Amino acid sequence: MLQKSVSSLMLAAALAICAFSAQVSAQATEAVEPFKVGTFAVNDTPFVGLVVSNDSLIVDLDAANRAMQMQWQYSDMDMPEDMLGLIERYEYGLKFRIYEVVNWLVEEDLLSDGTAYVHPVDSVDIMAPIQYPSKIMNAAVNFYTHACEGCTPQQLAERTRQRQENRGVPYLFLKPTRGAVIGHGEDIVMPFGRDEIEYEVEMAIVFGRTGKYISSSRAYDHVFGYMVAMDVSDRGGRPPGGFGSGSDWFVGKGHDTFAPHGPWIVPKEFFGDPMERLHQITVIDGVTVQEAQAGDMIHNIPELIEYASSLITVFPGDVLQSGTSGGTGAGRVQRATGSGYLVDGENISASIEGIGTLTHRIVAERDVPDDLSGAQLPPTAAYRDR
Repeated sequence: MLQKSVSSLMLAAALAICAFSAQVSAQATEAVEPFKVGTFAVNDTPFVGLVVSNDSLIVDLDAANRAMQMQWQYSDMDMPEDMLGLIERYEYGLKFRIYEVVNWLVEEDLLSDGTAYVHPVDSVDIMAPIQYPSKIMNAAVNFYTHACEGCTPQQLAERTRQRQENRGVPYLFLKPTRGAVIGHGEDIVMPFGRDEIEYEVEMAIVFGRTGKYISSSRAYDHVFGYMVAMDVSDRGGRPPGGFGSGSDWFVGKGHDTFAPHGPWIVPKEFFGDPMERLHQITVIDGVTVQEAQAGDMIHNIPELIEYASSLITVFPGDVLQSGTSGGTGAGRVQRATGSGYLVDGENISASIEGIGTLTHRIVAERDVPDDLSGAQLPPTAAYRDR
């Protein structure tokens, strides 16, 4: 009888330990609310944050996680110091911990202004999400309407038919990262004397896994998420003389502030297939100058990933921009403050439905140092007739 009682007690204890362990170790496999991720700052202190409640609230991820793990049922786990760390660890268990944080915040009704680690979106500085990608790969002329700027409907239909019959492979170029990448609200600076500056709204694909020779059928396995981007371009070209008379991509794409990114990143599980959902728009001072959907794309996103990774290994945090549509400055869309190229003082917004909106002011650089030797890039007007 005593042996039976002891056995019963041991069994009950074992079951209790198992139940306790399950409570502690069980991790969420779904989030009760979708979220986005970004890099933000409060009082000049940056942090990785979650964007929740229809983009109205920013949660300091590290602070929320530390508060949550004060509860006995949550095990300790360190949060990444920056966005690159988050992306690198996301598919290796971190994703489920972030789900856990989101679920805890919702279940405990902690998503309010009174919570120390929850901030209204208009009270934080929104920084570029990734500081900084190791590379930004851009697709050039990847929308049929951009390949035929200013065409009549008949010309566009004929040019599209020709391109569909002979798509070839994508054309990609690299863009600088640090210096070029800016976040929501920062000024886009027109370099001194460079007055043929164009805008291009683009979807940015953020890689989450390392890969080389990624087939289009496996492309999305390597994607972390999506953000809005602008490929700002200098169409002024290079002055005559010297080596090279064709396009100069360093001049055209390489200036500081020419790669706006953000305002945050949507993890792929909360966005869906971009080839079904993509809807991107550019507005300048209230005038819609670009609007396109994925159906206008010449090479789809999986094809771009396959092509890019056949040239170069992609790493977590690397960015691939899928190209822009018609309506750029080359198409001379009329605006209140000018036509075609960007003008000092204009305000530009680039949006992708389901992700967010980047907004920037255009500011012309007023002068350069007076000790330059003349080897610098000259103003466009110095060699181009207007």
